[in-house]
Amino acid sequence: MMLKTKLFTGAASAAAIALMLAAATPQPADAQERKSIRWTTSAVGSYGYTIAAQMAKILEQALGGEYTVTVQPYTSPTVAMKAVMNGEGEIAYTADVGMTQFAERTGGFKDYKPTKPELAHSWYAYPMETMMATSAKDASKFKCWKDFSGKPVFFTTAGFMNWLNMQRSFKALGYDFKHVQIDTKSNSDALKAGTVVGSATYTTAGKSLAPYWKETEIQMDITVINPCPDEVAKLKAAGLGVSDVDPKGAFTKDVGPKTLQGVPILFGYNARLDMPEEIVYKMIKAFYEKKDDLVKLDAGFTPMAKDFIGMQVQGINANPQIPVHPGLAKFLKEHKAWNDKWTIGKTS
Repeated sequence: MMLKTKLFTGAASAAAIALMLAAATPQPADAQERKSIRWTTSAVGSYGYTIAAQMAKILEQALGGEYTVTVQPYTSPTVAMKAVMNGEGEIAYTADVGMTQFAERTGGFKDYKPTKPELAHSWYAYPMETMMATSAKDASKFKCWKDFSGKPVFFTTAGFMNWLNMQRSFKALGYDFKHVQIDTKSNSDALKAGTVVGSATYTTAGKSLAPYWKETEIQMDITVINPCPDEVAKLKAAGLGVSDVDPKGAFTKDVGPKTLQGVPILFGYNARLDMPEEIVYKMIKAFYEKKDDLVKLDAGFTPMAKDFIGMQVQGINANPQIPVHPGLAKFLKEHKAWNDKWTIGKTS
């Protein structure tokens, strides 16, 4: 595990030199450098990256200043997860759909073999709702999600959890998933030019937009296209949820429907199993105690603040085959929310 400590080494290594320097200014008590916890997130401009810095501060305080928490962006959560399991970080930004693919070794995790201990359920923070959007001027061409089948769409950055969510949604619907990769900063330009006819958008708890979507909304008028009733039925039959979202909660302009519909996913920050139990426990406890403060930082934390324990249970139940980190298990047992059907992972 990469929790490194560099020992301070002064020139006074021999007793004689120490006596000579006895009158010199003493070394401070905290001469040891702080240990490092690297928190991998999705790319700059994503929601996960944007809020990570604030959460890192809370974690540093909870650990008594003993650790420095650094936020390291990667091209997608899939890459961020692999980075942690390859030893490049300790806590990974992920979601239930990403944890499922990892457990099943499908998608971006096909044939993947970690070089370090695997991720375990550690902390789930907020839901997101993935939706389809298009330029308002072209909205009349799209009535249902089937109208995007086989056409060039930016389904968010490849490897993003919302990208995976739309991929599995289109698979459930039997539609052709034709993804066109663009830079998130080009989202509005691509929609205006017709490079893509649609772009997947997402809200966090129906309250917040990703920074690049905030910019898109400023630069152009967009319309959200809801799945048609038969598509909603197919999604639910495939085990996927469909959430109703108030457009006024996240969007600043009219985006069409009075009620938006999206497929929800649950995001979290999961640690490797070799992360010490007490560190993960202190992290979860700190976020539990600061949940109301997190809502003040971003409204996307509202559901977590309302039912912190329930969100952790929901995250585990989405992939019960994956072990629970001992730190989270300790927290849930204290709150009488542990399920004996779950497995506690072993730290090394």
